[in-house]
Amino acid sequence: MKLNRSYILHICICLWLLFLPSCTSHLWGKDFVVVIDAGHGGHDPGAIGKISKEKNINLNVALKVGNLIKNNCDDVKVIYTRSKDVFIPLGRRAEIANNAKADLFISIHTNALANNRTAKGASTWTLGLAKSDANLEVAKRENSVILYESDYQTRYAGFNPNSAESYIIFEFMQDKYMEQSVHLASLMQKQFRHTCKRLDRGVHQAGFLVLKASAMPSILIELGFISTPEEERYLNSEAGATTMAKGIYHAFLNYKREHEIRLTGVSKTVIPTEQKEQEIEKENDRPVTVQKVAESATNDNEITFKIQILTSSKPLAKNDKRLKGLKGVDYYKEKGIYKYTYGASGDYNRVLRTKRTITAQFKDAFIIAFRNGEKMNVNEAIAEFKKRRNK
Repeated sequence: MKLNRSYILHICICLWLLFLPSCTSHLWGKDFVVVIDAGHGGHDPGAIGKISKEKNINLNVALKVGNLIKNNCDDVKVIYTRSKDVFIPLGRRAEIANNAKADLFISIHTNALANNRTAKGASTWTLGLAKSDANLEVAKRENSVILYESDYQTRYAGFNPNSAESYIIFEFMQDKYMEQSVHLASLMQKQFRHTCKRLDRGVHQAGFLVLKASAMPSILIELGFISTPEEERYLNSEAGATTMAKGIYHAFLNYKREHEIRLTGVSKTVIPTEQKEQEIEKENDRPVTVQKVAESATNDNEITFKIQILTSSKPLAKNDKRLKGLKGVDYYKEKGIYKYTYGASGDYNRVLRTKRTITAQFKDAFIIAFRNGEKMNVNEAIAEFKKRRNK
């Protein structure tokens, strides 16, 4: 009987070892799914430059990003909304991502300015209310794709991409993927700055229909300005397109690695050696010396309003041009992102007036609120402030 038990135990151990790889694989779950969306296409050219069309730049970079992921990440499934020059309705693009139960949606575009104005740099956008006319114009241009669809008024419930009033739907939108989207956007900007050596135009929010309809962390990238001849030539060059694709790929790897660590405590994603070297480069300037603003009230329930002026994936140098010479800047760190604030006060009206004085410098600035050092819902904070004032 003892022999039989030993034999059975031996068989069980062998079977456990045999099936261990598949069990471990199951713990990791399904393949990570990323949907790469090349903006515009077919009879929709997007922005038009002197030597090229936006739709072709977008597709070229999108395919390069997808190939980098396919060739280096066996556990990632890449899906393109389009892999050739065809027109895909805006709603269909998000539908593709939703049907695939994607983990990420990355929409690739190229920016442009009207009236022969020029600008440089790459930016990354997430869903939200455009807090400046410039941001609204970007959203209008990208959403105008729906005008190529014959039934757009029915399909998009009367949404008019050229009417500012239509964008009111984004004002109180609560996107449960916003935090992850903003983090991915910050990782993208870090790579555009370091890997691609491009001007960092930052992370922004605006009302993009393609992001509104996607049920996963989603970003929209503006690679550069096709309306600026120098940038148009760069984005149409093999070196330029490859470099931008590499930056997006590296940001994707960083996001995926953090995602795996968050879920399982470990990661199997390998970060390229060249990127590790960039990570350990020392900053030329010292970080900003943060002068913490003393809370005026001793009551733990006291609310403090602040103006958030910008975000960064790393501490900013004291003379960083993005701070635009503003003194008394503070910051808080949230999910690895440094969020810079200005003008702390328990008086909402005072903070609102201060915000108006810096609007020209920081068009995307907005008011946030804290209670006892913890961030809280700003609408609830304003309502409580008004209630106390009326007592």
